[in-house]
Amino acid sequence: MFTYFMPTKLIAGENAVIENAQELIIGTKAVIITGSTSGKRSGALGDVTAVLTENSIPYLVYDRIENNPSIECTVEAAKAAREFGADFIIGIGGGSPLDAAKAVAVYTANEPIDGSDFEMMDIYKGSYKNKPLPMVAIPTTAGTGSETTPYSILTLHSIHNKKSFSSPDVFYKTAFLDGRYTVELPLQIARNTAVDAMCHLLEGFTNKRSTPASDYIALEGLRVIGSNLDILRNGNPTVEACTELLWGATLGGMVIAQTGTTIVHSMGYPLTYYKNIPHGMANGLLLGEYIALAHKEMPWKTDLYLEALEMDSIDDIQQLLKEILPCDVKFTEEEISEWTKTTIQSKNVAVCPFDVTRDLEIEIYKKCLL
Repeated sequence: MFTYFMPTKLIAGENAVIENAQELIIGTKAVIITGSTSGKRSGALGDVTAVLTENSIPYLVYDRIENNPSIECTVEAAKAAREFGADFIIGIGGGSPLDAAKAVAVYTANEPIDGSDFEMMDIYKGSYKNKPLPMVAIPTTAGTGSETTPYSILTLHSIHNKKSFSSPDVFYKTAFLDGRYTVELPLQIARNTAVDAMCHLLEGFTNKRSTPASDYIALEGLRVIGSNLDILRNGNPTVEACTELLWGATLGGMVIAQTGTTIVHSMGYPLTYYKNIPHGMANGLLLGEYIALAHKEMPWKTDLYLEALEMDSIDDIQQLLKEILPCDVKFTEEEISEWTKTTIQSKNVAVCPFDVTRDLEIEIYKKCLL
């Protein structure tokens, strides 16, 4: 027995926002959650504000979302949204703004103030007295898949790490996938985010929680990425190819919405927090060793995903990752030992296809980083 739930409506293609204004406007006053540059540079912010203005919808642009947003950042954004009187949220950007928008939706509806019934850390309960504000998403990178997941990953400085919350109430109502917003991305950012999507697909496919539905979606997502590997190697994408990669990333989100991720993600978080390595790259540095270990437990799945990626062996994937993820950051055994004290406690340890111990995590780190 298995279930499948993904309530987000997807609209893909050029000018998706402009030509589907009725799907963007889901309230009477909007707050736009985005980063300082990505929304403007991509053209997505301009399209959104043009639609809102044309339809006389008041809006507030909150563009102070940081990379790897802290929980405090989302509380501040929610305060601005409440003061403005927003009743729906538009998330524009990569994983950071799209994840942050989900937290803002919760906090705007459930004000975290001293003496209130809702405190800041209550967001991790996943069930809220007041429904989060409804949201629409416009991704400007092809990687996170946040537009189709119930997860939001926030930085908690109190634990020196990231921590995700999950609730079916923070699925986006609609997501717009338009390759025009990603075609001008710097090549390394496009690579990092595509590798994040690949991680979602492979981690979900090899996950103990995988289902026939999630496996079907994962293989389709891997086929999409596999057919665009030359772009990740050499750049020069077309708008059509960028829309395809956005679709592949969205499929990755649809997969992990059902399965969750594995230790690739939990072990990647310290690389981002302590070493400032971009999230997708951090995961990609560990992915090759993970799939080698997973292969020993489920070689039949290896055959399926290699065919989807149009590759002959795990070595080919590992070589691709080395080629497109150049990293000269130095690591020490002391750092690795310290990180595994936290990473071994992650919930996704239990869903890996092989038994995970702290010693094994140390071994994986050493093989991949030293």
